[in-house]
Amino acid sequence: MARKGLCVGKFGGVSKRGLNLRILLSLVTLVAIAGVVAVVAIGGNGSTLASGASGGRGEFRAAEVFATPTAAPGLALRNYLGQPVNIDSYRGKAVLVTFLYTNCPDVCPLITASLHSALELLGKDDSKVQVIAVSVDPKGDTRKAVAAFLARHQMTGRMQYLVGSARELGRVWKAWGVGSERDAEQPQFINHTGLVYGISGSGKRTTIYSANFIPAEVAHDVPLLAAR
Repeated sequence: MARKGLCVGKFGGVSKRGLNLRILLSLVTLVAIAGVVAVVAIGGNGSTLASGASGGRGEFRAAEVFATPTAAPGLALRNYLGQPVNIDSYRGKAVLVTFLYTNCPDVCPLITASLHSALELLGKDDSKVQVIAVSVDPKGDTRKAVAAFLARHQMTGRMQYLVGSARELGRVWKAWGVGSERDAEQPQFINHTGLVYGISGSGKRTTIYSANFIPAEVAHDVPLLAAR
């Protein structure tokens, strides 16, 4: 089972203990990527991860690149407006998949803001990418909450925000190796994997971006992903 990158929860109050957001994000990145490696190994699907900066992988600027990309897990849910969304319908485009919740006070807003910046950097090339967020909070991510979150981050119409029941979302979390658990001490917060997955135009999981990715990295990689 994948370890959880912690968006908040146990580390939700770290700022009160004197740790800054950068330290939190480092924890998110290290734990979550370790979890992805564990999932790949356990799944036995032959996929391995290679550093984005290592030999032969430099054309991508992602934190991690799958040395042998394989088909992305299934992802078919309804968005917050009740419309069906299937990742397979975006073949020919790069797809950026992340897992968020609207009440998150730190990493989720950061990821969303950085994705918005990446789309702005892409300009007209933003037509080559679709951003998909999957809820990790089936109770709290109501239609009203999601609409407000997207408007706040200027992502209305630019991000598909998928919701569902705990059972429906749980199946997706498991397929993608994502951890999601409500914090026992601060139940308004959720511990969850905080990464962005880059899916190629042919539907293969190809790259991984940490929670504190640089928008220019994603903007650089989108055309490469779309072409594969």
